Amino acid sequence: MIPNYQECMLPLLQLRSDNQVHTSKECVEKLSVTLELTEEEKSELLPSGKQTIISNRVSWARFYLEKAGLVKVISRGKYQITQEGVNLLAEHPTIINNDILYRYDQFLEFMKQGSTKGNNDNNNIKSLQPSFTEQTPEEILDSTYKQLQSNLSEEILEKVLQQSPQFFERLVVDLLVKMGYGAGKITGRTGDGGIDGIIDEDKLGLDVIHIQAKRWQIGNNVGRRELQSFVGALAGQSGRKGVFITTSSFTREALEYNPSNVKIAKIDGKKLADLMITYNLGVSTKVLYELKKIDTDYFEE
Repeated sequence: MIPNYQECMLPLLQLRSDNQVHTSKECVEKLSVTLELTEEEKSELLPSGKQTIISNRVSWARFYLEKAGLVKVISRGKYQITQEGVNLLAEHPTIINNDILYRYDQFLEFMKQGSTKGNNDNNNIKSLQPSFTEQTPEEILDSTYKQLQSNLSEEILEKVLQQSPQFFERLVVDLLVKMGYGAGKITGRTGDGGIDGIIDEDKLGLDVIHIQAKRWQIGNNVGRRELQSFVGALAGQSGRKGVFITTSSFTREALEYNPSNVKIAKIDGKKLADLMITYNLGVSTKVLYELKKIDTDYFEE
């Protein structure tokens, strides 16, 4: 199990107890061995996919140790233990965490800078950082983003299910156009069991994709029979490619059904909502945050 960033603090400071200069990469590699991480744990990424979890947690452990004055920056990506760090290790602590770091005035001042205005007395600083007990700031952002996206997906599906079947058929065509396909149109009638719409595979119209749209309540899953009926409708149109979209889900038999003569893409309610979010259909941007980092190349002389 990958330790949280506070659990990385003590082994990280101990690693630097030789008073030598250590690089960030070296610390991650050595700590991975010390912590007996598996190969899977060493390569496990944050939800953003931009950094490994262990690298992120070691980086933040080092950052907070630095803010407490226990390690210092020697040059870009290189760090060394300070006398304060040596003194702390001499106490033989069994753990180093934020509670220990609050002993140091410069760490307390650093935490005050990020606290809510009007709550800068020392007794309140710790209570203002409850979410930093285990997760790093990136992990908090990632998990919060995923939760917000999940909530939005549920809201989208609820809203879609409140609309008419005709609206849903138009929505499906609109989505495929947003995804980069060519012109599309609704062709079928509700409940006819046939093709609900067609869309050009590309903007040049070199091939046609047929669409089946089922606005079904959650729990009323699409089965193999419905897919077979769709394949039959495709054959009647000499169609070779189709998209079957439902607001519910597919049964196991339906998911396993892959006819050899046609290609069918199966999109369930969750995937539908995710695609609507990705391609900005029926949603709008509420607020946009830019997460920036130091451009180290700029500071090179």
